[in-house]
Amino acid sequence: MTPARLKDQSEAPVNSFYLEMSGGQDLGQTKTGIEINSPIANIYLTNHFTPSATSLPPKFHSFILSFAGDSSQQTTSPRKIQDRRKNIIAGLVGKGNLKNNRMPIYMDRHDVSETVTAEKVAQLHQEDLKIQDQFGCRGLTYWFDEKRKTAFCLIEAPDVKTIQKMHNKAHGQVPNSIIEVEASIVESFLGRIGDPEKAKNTVLNIINDPAFRTIMVITLKRLSLKQNDSAQFKSSLHSYNNAVLNLLNVYEGKPVKQSENHFLVSFKSVSNAVHAAFDIQSLLKEFRDDINNDKILLKIGLSAGVPVTEKKLIFEDTVKLAERMCKIIRGEIIVSSEVKELYNSENLNALAEGENTIFLAQTDEKFLTLLMDYTESTWSNANLKVDDFSKPLGCSKSQLYRKITLLTGKSPNTFIKEYRLNEALTLLNKNSGNVSEIAFETGFTSPSYFSKCFQKTYGHLPSDHLPAKIRATIPG
Repeated sequence: MTPARLKDQSEAPVNSFYLEMSGGQDLGQTKTGIEINSPIANIYLTNHFTPSATSLPPKFHSFILSFAGDSSQQTTSPRKIQDRRKNIIAGLVGKGNLKNNRMPIYMDRHDVSETVTAEKVAQLHQEDLKIQDQFGCRGLTYWFDEKRKTAFCLIEAPDVKTIQKMHNKAHGQVPNSIIEVEASIVESFLGRIGDPEKAKNTVLNIINDPAFRTIMVITLKRLSLKQNDSAQFKSSLHSYNNAVLNLLNVYEGKPVKQSENHFLVSFKSVSNAVHAAFDIQSLLKEFRDDINNDKILLKIGLSAGVPVTEKKLIFEDTVKLAERMCKIIRGEIIVSSEVKELYNSENLNALAEGENTIFLAQTDEKFLTLLMDYTESTWSNANLKVDDFSKPLGCSKSQLYRKITLLTGKSPNTFIKEYRLNEALTLLNKNSGNVSEIAFETGFTSPSYFSKCFQKTYGHLPSDHLPAKIRATIPG
C-alpha cells in the first residue's frame, strides 16, 4: 500500500503531535516522512519542521498525520477524516506505538527597571506571542508586580535555551532565571495558569497581577500513641482539619499540599494569612479540650516571596524557610521579617510578639538557613559535636550557644539530640526498620540510650511504634 497525502489539507485540519523515535533516532531535515504499520491503520507521518523550529530535543519531532490508502479514502468527508485521525492517534498512543508528548512548561523571571510599567510589559508579551511559533513555544500567561518591578512568564517550550532565544529576538529582554514547573502546582500557588478574565478581550491584554505570595506551613505533631489509637482522637482530628480548611477558604488561602498533619498554603494577602494563623491557633485550643489532651504540638510558619529565584523549584526559598521555622523555632506561630513588615504596613495595629508568637529578624533567618543547611547534611553522623557548628555558621562557641538557645529554646546539645529523635520518629512511623537500625541510622551509638532518650521526650518507647508482629520479637 503506497503512502498517499490528502489532496485538500484545508478541508480537514491536521492533528500535530510529537513522535518519540525508538533509541533516540533523529529524522533530521532530509526525511520527508516515515510509514508506520499498525494493527489499527497504515498511516504516513510527514516531517513538519521548518528551519526556525528545530529546537526540540533530537528524538522529538512534530509531524502532520496523513492516511496511507487507496484513492477512495481521499474522497472521504472532512468530518469523517478528522474523526478517523483522532481514533488512529488514540489507538496508537494506547498501544504504545505513538506518544502524544506535551512540551514542558517553564516559568521565567524578569527583573525590570523602575521605569517599566504594566502597559510596557504587556507590549513585550505581545512581541513574544507574534514570533512564538517560530520557536515552537506557546506563551500561556504572565504576572507583573509594579511595586517590586518583577515579571514572570509562563511558557510551554522545548527547553530553556529556546525561551531565551525567543525573548531575545522578540524584544531583547532575556530572563534572569528560568525554572521548569508543573501546571497544577503553579495554579495552586498563583491561582491561574491562563490570563485573568479582566485582562481578556482587551487590545494589549494588560495584566498588573503580582506573583508575590505569603506562604503558610502548618504542622501538627502528636506525642502520645494512646490518643493516636483512639477513635475519638481520629474523629476530632478529622473535624479539626476540616475546620482549618474552612478557615483557609474564608481567608482566601489556597491549599497547595495537605495531609493529616501538614498543610502548605498560598495567600495573596499577607493580612489574610496572619489573621488565618491566629484563628487556626484558637481552633487548636478547642481541639485539645475536645480530646482532653495537650500533647498536640501546633506550628505555623509564615514567610513571603516570589516563585522564581536561583533555586530549581517554584517558591523553593519561601517554602523552605516556612518549613524550617516550623521544624526548630520555638513558639506556635513563627513570622518572617518580611511578613511582619508587610502586615504592619497594611494594618493600624502592629503585630505584637507573645509567648507563642515569634518574629524573626533578617539576621535570624540568615542564621537559621546556615544552621539548617549544616544540620541537614551532618545530623546522622554519630561523631557530630557542637563545636563543629561554629566554623560553617561563622560564630564563636558562646555566640552559637546564645543564638541556638534564643531561637529554639534549647541548648545546642539538646537541639542536636531532639533533631535526631524527630527524624527517628518519622522513620518509625514509616516502619523503616527496627529500633536498633533506626538508632544507628539517626546518629545514636547505643540503641538502649536511644530508647531512653526517646521515652523521655515522647513518653513511650520507640518499639511501641512498630507493628505488633515485630514488637513481639523484641526481647525484654
